[in-house]
Amino acid sequence: MASTTQTKTEELRVPEVGESISEVVIGQWHKQVGDLVKRDEELVELESEKATFEAPSPVTGVLTEILKKTGDIAAVGEVIALLEAGATSSPLTDASPSSSPPAKSAVIDPADQAVERGTSRPAQAGLASPRVMPAAARAMADQGLRPSDIQATGPGGRLLKEDVLRQPGGSPTLPPEIVVPASSPSQAGLPSQAGASQAGERIDERVRMSPLRKTIATRLVEAQKNAALLTTFNEADLSAVKELRKEHGAAFEKKHGVKLGFMAFFVKAAVEALKNCPGLNARIDGDEIVYQRYFDIGIAIGVKKGLVVPILRNADQLGFADIEHAITDFAVRAKAGKLTMKEMLGGTFTISNGGVYGSLLSTPIVNPPQSGVLGMHTIQERPIAIDGNVVIRPMMYLALTYDHRIVDGREAVTFLREIKEAIEEPARILIEI
Repeated sequence: MASTTQTKTEELRVPEVGESISEVVIGQWHKQVGDLVKRDEELVELESEKATFEAPSPVTGVLTEILKKTGDIAAVGEVIALLEAGATSSPLTDASPSSSPPAKSAVIDPADQAVERGTSRPAQAGLASPRVMPAAARAMADQGLRPSDIQATGPGGRLLKEDVLRQPGGSPTLPPEIVVPASSPSQAGLPSQAGASQAGERIDERVRMSPLRKTIATRLVEAQKNAALLTTFNEADLSAVKELRKEHGAAFEKKHGVKLGFMAFFVKAAVEALKNCPGLNARIDGDEIVYQRYFDIGIAIGVKKGLVVPILRNADQLGFADIEHAITDFAVRAKAGKLTMKEMLGGTFTISNGGVYGSLLSTPIVNPPQSGVLGMHTIQERPIAIDGNVVIRPMMYLALTYDHRIVDGREAVTFLREIKEAIEEPARILIEI
């Protein structure tokens, strides 16, 4: 007697990601309908207002329906996909061209939506419409073709991109993300890719702001509106730090497995300066000033979707190698969208290095409710006067933006001068003076 595999429909829901977050934007789906998935395998990228994270599969089985496509907004706890737990193969793969296709779900597949936008899908004589893969749907949209115009050769009767490319090209169509100004005389001849334009044409491309970008915008406006921000500047000679890195960098990397960068020097210098200027490590809470007697330093990292600021907890207790390892790890995971919410919450002071992009001088904005942010800039060889002589030295402009409600000018200037002195004489960092 043949054994049967027990299957059960399971729901993929948006997980809770933080107390203040109620919705997310659906990112890229890593699997398509009909694909086999394993338990805890990453299915879809979700983007919240603070971070990007992955939603794993709750079971091993087959992805049967995608209820939210890329770009859709979903509430925390909302069902975004269905899976058949226990299934060992996809019905689409098992089906032969001569077998009867399964009943079409009431939920429209993202690939079907791309094809059916503004068109119909008439069945071929005596045949059901083939299942269109997403890449094929985009290719058909570009060439102005319909599924009924193309012979599907993929597994289970799937219509593949290669099937579309074998057909004679149709008339190009306008992708939905392109917005044609009202003054444009005609849509004929518009390019098939966003951003491309022909001579004389004026095209706008509308892109929804990501939750992270909206949060950045809100917080920056909040900082400008609710705080009395002021910026003071200084410059530091990086000769001593560069000489230390040149002399001991190879041994440091061999021992610790990470390069000795500039950021560790600035983190250590900032901690020592904050101990002597506590207002820059404080925040306002109602009508009270909260002086934080610990040092959680935020490291601003620019990624494609915006700026993220993971936190070095208890930075005063970390050595140079600890700091460099942590920053390297933050940078790698930030680019991959793998930072967690917990890693970016809190922070008592922030360091932002615009120099990695070539910035010579800028005025950074504080990250509320913090009262200060240190801006580093590019290292540039410049002539300076030392003991009456003009010499060329690697110089860096430093900028400190601070909340004048907590920090007065004397404290701000003192803080920046202490940073300068620690960088120009790195031995001060080691003996904590």
